[in-house]
Amino acid sequence: MKKELKFANQIVLLLLLLFLVIAVASVIGAANISIFNSIKIIFSQIPILGKNIDTSGIPQPHVAIITNIRLPRIFLAFLVGYGLSIVGVALQGLLKNPMADPYITGTSSGAALGAAIAIMLKLNRVIWGFGIVSIFAFFGALLATLIVYNLAKVKSKVPVTTLLLAGIATGQFFTAIMSFIMVISSKDVTSIVFWTMGSFSSRGWNHVQVAFLPIIIGSIIIYVFAKDLNVLLLGESTAQNTGVNVEWVKRVILITSALLTAFAVSVSGIIGFVGLIIPHVMRMLVGPDHRILIPASGLMGGIFLIAADTVARTVIAPTEIPVGIITALAGGPFFIYLLRKTKKVI
Repeated sequence: MKKELKFANQIVLLLLLLFLVIAVASVIGAANISIFNSIKIIFSQIPILGKNIDTSGIPQPHVAIITNIRLPRIFLAFLVGYGLSIVGVALQGLLKNPMADPYITGTSSGAALGAAIAIMLKLNRVIWGFGIVSIFAFFGALLATLIVYNLAKVKSKVPVTTLLLAGIATGQFFTAIMSFIMVISSKDVTSIVFWTMGSFSSRGWNHVQVAFLPIIIGSIIIYVFAKDLNVLLLGESTAQNTGVNVEWVKRVILITSALLTAFAVSVSGIIGFVGLIIPHVMRMLVGPDHRILIPASGLMGGIFLIAADTVARTVIAPTEIPVGIITALAGGPFFIYLLRKTKKVI
């Protein structure tokens, strides 16, 4: 009972922190909007509750800025951070590798290659409110994961070591092709590089709609396997002996993680280190139980990426920094810390 109460308290605290970060992020920007007015506008967008909130005294340009520019960007940053962090937790638990993150399966390289091809071919059109570049990135991410999975598969099993090696090899191969594309289409280098650094610039509610259901459904599927991930921490043999279908769990989590990452990458570009940093931080705060760790990491990942994106768009305004640079600046030192810690254990 105490454990459940502690878990509930932790989630409530994270939700309160999330609301605070959303409120602050919605205020920061070129337009001077008070936090009180910003909160009123945010609540006015909530179905049923919003009908009882009067925003007539707030200048309409301020309402438009919050609802059409800042809020969709904030919500998309949350969704992407939420999804990438949950995938990071799942892969670190599944592969029993502290260095694992959503890009260990080569997904990021596949997405980058898909986007680079679309940019090179000048496919800047929009279909159903969604850019063709993002669509190419999505299918590139899925293709990379499919290749890695089939390379790593030995009969009906997917050995962890083989999977990691296949992911690294495929990622390097796709990166080499993308580099070649950048060389032969020098006019498009800036666009390709900016996309591979990740950004929420010019993102709207249509991007949120595209990413929302896949990321939420994918995170629920991964949470269903939380108990299995707990048992897998004891070793595959132990898990098998306790009735866990290890290969089935691997297959479902790998495919779901690929889909989650693909949808996240397709709307934001490549944003690294979120799936690496957040699971470790939350593991230190809430413990290794995946039933708690998965939702807590998702919430903190969303909070972290909202904060990172706010810094990215304001630190040297009016120029915007790709959010991937901010996450890399935070994640690089943390990665070095993990590496040193792992070496000490060895």
